Amino acid sequence: MLLVCLTLLGYLIGSIPTALWFGRRFHGIDIREHGSKNAGATNTFRVLGKKMGWIVLIIDVLKGTLAASLPLFFSSFFQGYKDEQLILQLTTSFAAVFGHVFPIYADFRGGKGVATSLGIVFGINPLAAFICLVLFLIVFILSRFVSLGAICAALLFPIVSYYVLGNDTRIMIIFSIVLSSLVVIAHRKNISRLLKGEENKMNLLKRKA
Repeated sequence: MLLVCLTLLGYLIGSIPTALWFGRRFHGIDIREHGSKNAGATNTFRVLGKKMGWIVLIIDVLKGTLAASLPLFFSSFFQGYKDEQLILQLTTSFAAVFGHVFPIYADFRGGKGVATSLGIVFGINPLAAFICLVLFLIVFILSRFVSLGAICAALLFPIVSYYVLGNDTRIMIIFSIVLSSLVVIAHRKNISRLLKGEENKMNLLKRKA
């Protein structure tokens, strides 16, 4: 019962359509009809500007961290069963990503789950999240492609988790590979545009017109 309840709660937290609600509340638009038509932080930066973009990004990251941390509030149930607690953390985490991509509050049309995935990794493995974030920033600053930075960071995550931090348990190996794969799959259209030279660049230092 605890598994079912926390998984459902993780999904509902992930389903909070931050970009959509802020776009409607402060700009009177459905962000899914503008820019890349994606209800995520990157499109929010492009369409609604830096201030709103940062707010959406931070909230989306916190959604993932909160979902991954839910089982920790019930740690007394898992005394002597740390593997079970980790499995529940991963379950609520994936539920949150699924909720972000297919939000029940927004006709199941959400974002790509990158920011929420980052929040999950921060909740479960902060050091790995920090290393991947640094790589994302380096790739983004050099290329100005948000998607390329996200893809590179996602691909690096299983490597960092296993080889650098020594998370060699079967659970963590599966988690890192699945989460990485989900981020890459979510960017399949971006990959196609990158290969064709059609992907849009972003400059956060540039003022919104």
